[in-house]
Amino acid sequence: QVRIAESGGGSAQPGGSLTLTCEASGTIISVSDMAWYRQVPGIERELVASITDGGRTEYASSAKDRFTISRDNDKNTIYLQMNSLKSEDTAVYYCKAHLLASTGWGRRIDYWGKGTQVTVSS
Repeated sequence: QVRIAESGGGSAQPGGSLTLTCEASGTIISVSDMAWYRQVPGIERELVASITDGGRTEYASSAKDRFTISRDNDKNTIYLQMNSLKSEDTAVYYCKAHLLASTGWGRRIDYWGKGTQVTVSS
């Protein structure tokens, strides 16, 4: 009953920009941390950026100074503004929400989206 929906992926040239959106919806009681991860086939999924319900952010070294994560708590939505894209940013980007659902029996757990492809190439 909880849905994590990513959007905004696509193709961009090196140096270009893309903005990703992730909305958590459904039988949600409350959402705490949300984050963006990315994964390349054969390589472990890595954290790109995270944001707490209070707005505190963290970035991977590869993302800082180029990417910006933001949040709209009223909409349970986060964004990832990606600038100065590089070929190594190519990956499937996944959204994770740490939340309490109405069917969670009091337990707050991670919910994952299905991912959105980002391809950076000339």
